[in-house]
Amino acid sequence: MMISTKGRYALRVMIDLAQHEGEGFLSLKSVAERQDISPKYLEMIVAILNRGGLVISQRGKEGGYRLARPASEILVGEVIRLAEGSLAPVACLDCTDSACERADNCLTLPMWRKLDGLINEYLDSVSIEDLLNKPL
Repeated sequence: MMISTKGRYALRVMIDLAQHEGEGFLSLKSVAERQDISPKYLEMIVAILNRGGLVISQRGKEGGYRLARPASEILVGEVIRLAEGSLAPVACLDCTDSACERADNCLTLPMWRKLDGLINEYLDSVSIEDLLNKPL
């Protein structure tokens, strides 16, 4: 499993919005400049975050984006899974057991399941606020 730029940038956007939470709705242009992300790529990422309910958008002169919930309630795992899809370390975990003909006899499957659980458990234990305030 490798987190792509989409996942990493999604986290950066969420952190940026959290850092400027008291400023109301933030323009994509300002976030793109601060984070050194292409505005077009940022539009795509923010659309995913908006559809996933992690950010709220507003049109117009005072429009832009802001967090949908407090930073303390938004988990890193949510952001990464929304941007990346599955975080499974192996493809067979994305399938049902019946999709893999070796699942019943696979000696490594329990290890991969445990690793998947540990990854998700850790990412779901860290909030956006934690990234701002705590050394991890």
